[in-house]
Amino acid sequence: MKVKNAGLLTSCPKVSQLPDTDWPEFAFLGRSNVGKSSLLNALVRRKNLAHTSSTPGKTRMIHFFEVATDVEPLLLVDLPGYGFARVSRQERNAWRGLVEGYLEGRKQLRAAILLQDVRRDFSDDETLLLDWLSQRKISAVVAITKADKLKPMQRKKRVAALRSQMEGREVPIRVTSSQSKEGLPELWRLLRDHL
Repeated sequence: MKVKNAGLLTSCPKVSQLPDTDWPEFAFLGRSNVGKSSLLNALVRRKNLAHTSSTPGKTRMIHFFEVATDVEPLLLVDLPGYGFARVSRQERNAWRGLVEGYLEGRKQLRAAILLQDVRRDFSDDETLLLDWLSQRKISAVVAITKADKLKPMQRKKRVAALRSQMEGREVPIRVTSSQSKEGLPELWRLLRDHL
């Protein structure tokens, strides 16, 4: 799939403000600082489409990015990160309600792409999230990020370890790097298959 153009459609702090479109949507979610914004920018070949930050928990709204492709228009959706962001319990619960409300209520949602840093094992957060998606019959894809951060042999071992941690789950896994662009065409093909 070739990207012709991409831009921010809207940002929503509440489920009641989600855009009313019929375009297929692909949601990107994962731990804070896993590289969601960087991967989104790399996928659409735009440096500053999604704002990247070194501060965990910077994404506090759902951001909808309109993408014109040679196949059909679609939306890439940047969901707030979870995990080690230093926020209050009340704010964390609000984020959870926002993300779950989005995931459960969007008939346009074609797949949820869970990002996982190649250097970290899957935590209970990720496995519970994958189970939650499966129970709701939401297609999931795992995109292993930051593949360029490890030497080839280290990376091979880490990817094998992550694949073994996913044993028993029928979830496609793609290894990606926003820096080297590795795995991006394969991820686009997987998204196209969900249209």
